[in-house]
Amino acid sequence: MHPQLSDKRIVCREFIQALDACHANNWARLTGRCNQEKDKLNQCLRKERVERSARNRADAREQRTKAERAWKELHEND
Repeated sequence: MHPQLSDKRIVCREFIQALDACHANNWARLTGRCNQEKDKLNQCLRKERVERSARNRADAREQRTKAERAWKELHEND
């Protein structure tokens, strides 16, 4: 198991399990028979990353708006 997948277990669990099951067979792993499972896992992880990035961007935009509003209110009292 790759360390970067340890926190993704809930999100892409079925894909991780499928890849682990495929990797249990060394011959399949070495001959490229696990590539389809790996591609599906990569797609799932990418989708999760894009969604997380969008949420983080929206949160950052909201925090920035709050900070600008607070600075504006602070300077109005001068």
